[in-house]
Amino acid sequence: NGRPNSDVLKPWENGMDITRRPSGKWIIDFGWTMKEREAALYEKPFAFAEQHIKPVRIHNNREAYAKNWWRHVEPRQGLMAKSSQLTRWIVTPEVSRHRVFRWLDRRVVPDHKLQVITRDDETTFGVLVSRIHNQWALGVGSWHGVGNDPRYTISTCFETFPFPEGLTPNIRATDYAADPRAVAIAIAAAELDRLREAWLNPPDLVQRLPEVVPGYPDRILPVDAKAAAIIKKRTLTNLYNERPAWLANAHADLDRAVAAAYGWPADLGDEQILERLFALNQERAKAGR
Repeated sequence: NGRPNSDVLKPWENGMDITRRPSGKWIIDFGWTMKEREAALYEKPFAFAEQHIKPVRIHNNREAYAKNWWRHVEPRQGLMAKSSQLTRWIVTPEVSRHRVFRWLDRRVVPDHKLQVITRDDETTFGVLVSRIHNQWALGVGSWHGVGNDPRYTISTCFETFPFPEGLTPNIRATDYAADPRAVAIAIAAAELDRLREAWLNPPDLVQRLPEVVPGYPDRILPVDAKAAAIIKKRTLTNLYNERPAWLANAHADLDRAVAAAYGWPADLGDEQILERLFALNQERAKAGR
């Protein structure tokens, strides 16, 4: 068809790519409207899917899954449509020991176990990373697995969370960009993200190489074998297990900015935070907001 196979080959990440190191895996994605004859024009990806995916999918009990075997079973059309308006979005693993949020390039396909928040502003990111939101997520979320790790879902933890007044997700970020509260949160969030990224991928240990096909995020590779051994241990899980002083300080700065956005003291205890959030949640529910 005169088109490159890179049209239907995309980087893919799951929860472990977020909490550990990116695995560098790619996925075949024919979208949710491409017909089988169109997909077949991407010869090698289609041949791979025909050999490895079709034999399984054609026996699926759901007729649509079996009939449209070359497509993802749940393509999330709304989410993918939203991606065209953003350059990145916020993700967090559904289940993880530490509730961590990271930016994900929107050109990367998120696994179904990654919870995706379609916002690209530092203020929303900062509120979600804060201790205030973490306490809410722990309070209303569930627990999962052998390690009894906290589970985060959009419906239970995000949609019920009462953001600071005037900084709620139903408001465009550009509309509150000049709000001093939003600015303070954004500055603290960007600094936390910068420090974490510098620890995860220090410039003396990694090199960033352009992808073979333009338009995808750079590959992050160790500069040598010694560096590879070091950065293998540079994961978000290990970072939050160790929680060095610089990380604690950056989180404290962010937590103060978020607390100030609510008009609350910065030294509230966990139970006090939950009580205030619940009261705010109930107040807005009654008001239909």
